[in-house]
Amino acid sequence: MTSFESFVFDTNYEDIPVDIMAIMKRSVLDTFGVSIVGTTTEISKIVSSYAENHWCAGGDGPRAQTMFKGATLSPEGAAFVGAFTIDSIDGHDGYSPAKGHAGSAILPALLAFCEDRKASVRPDLGPVSGREFLVAMTVGYEVSYRAGLALHATTPDYHTSGAWTAVGAAAIGARLLGLTGEQLRHAIGIAEYHGPRSQMMRCIDHPSMLRDGVGWGAPTGVSAAYMAQAGFTGAPAITVEQEDAAEFWQDLGEEWRISHTNYKRYPVCRWAHPAIDAAMDLMKDNKLSSSDVERVRIQTFHNATRLAGHDPKTVDEITYAIAFPTATMIVRGKIGIPELSPEILDDGEVHRISMATELVETEYFNKISVGERWADVILYLKDGRELQSPPRKPKGDQNDDPLSEEEIVGKFHAFADPVIGASRAAALRSAIGGMDGEDADMTWLDELVFAPAG
Repeated sequence: MTSFESFVFDTNYEDIPVDIMAIMKRSVLDTFGVSIVGTTTEISKIVSSYAENHWCAGGDGPRAQTMFKGATLSPEGAAFVGAFTIDSIDGHDGYSPAKGHAGSAILPALLAFCEDRKASVRPDLGPVSGREFLVAMTVGYEVSYRAGLALHATTPDYHTSGAWTAVGAAAIGARLLGLTGEQLRHAIGIAEYHGPRSQMMRCIDHPSMLRDGVGWGAPTGVSAAYMAQAGFTGAPAITVEQEDAAEFWQDLGEEWRISHTNYKRYPVCRWAHPAIDAAMDLMKDNKLSSSDVERVRIQTFHNATRLAGHDPKTVDEITYAIAFPTATMIVRGKIGIPELSPEILDDGEVHRISMATELVETEYFNKISVGERWADVILYLKDGRELQSPPRKPKGDQNDDPLSEEEIVGKFHAFADPVIGASRAAALRSAIGGMDGEDADMTWLDELVFAPAG
């Protein structure tokens, strides 16, 4: 535990490479953008109402505000609402080797702990600075990514991100609450034991509001830190301490898994993105309209074919689909928030193309899609031509084909401006841009993040 403990407690701003810190600031902006538009979803409305009745702050205990909603709950409740809200729009950052996402749990958990620190009466603690916020977020991401790799390598089935982000959330809680090394060990053990080891493919095969498990992973990690602080004990976290997980922690603090964070162009499951990108390129390069297309063939890896989604009945089913989003790109030339509104379900041309889309699993794509996402697309045109794309990965991989700063900023404003207004969105982006300043604080959270949207 020594190197793990040191990484959690002793990592300073100066220890983090400049490029990693830039990724963290990008993730803050991107994830806030997703959370803003997420507040408009049915999922967010349901969990907010539920939490206000069941996750209230008690007595003189810690309390935290919810993002862009203005409600005050327990820290666990605020993390619960925030994580579900972000996850309700599948547009947040991810890490393909761990087959999931850290930010959707880490950001709301971090904000909850920051709220506690703001009101702390301990002389050695106080409000979290901008730099400390980014360092804690970096610790949470790196621990989460590595716990995810260890979990997938040591268990037979595919668990949601909530299973391993709970460990990352507990780690940053231990850091920000001033826990001891022994309490840290118990916190991550509690978080891993209680974390939602939900099977991701169940939600792929049966799309619903369950999503990626982070709605329970975030509050599990938050509660684990508070329980350990109170003296509650937990068994050692096997994803951190078990011998066959050791390889995933040996270079902690030296190599950064964060460097492989990816960002989404479209708010749907990233397994669908290479096919969507390929279809978009074929349509643009050949100056086609959807009326030219007779049918479509998507060749990809096994899990992506299980997205299916030829005839979705809900927006949740679109999020975990491949045929319908690809058809949407062919018909509309874009996939944004308007394309995830219920009215898209009644678009006859999108439905026609989707129903005429064949999904094919190939051994080649299965082989090369380990830790990556690959597909190609064939368009069969009404004039008899067949147009095939080259095999491709999705745009957005940090070290391969990243989204540009302009694209990230454009995505943020496309999500945020219609909900909180362009002026507030611009102020939020400016605050995030300066949060690593030497004397930067986080006082802007109250006005720009916790105040209700609209």
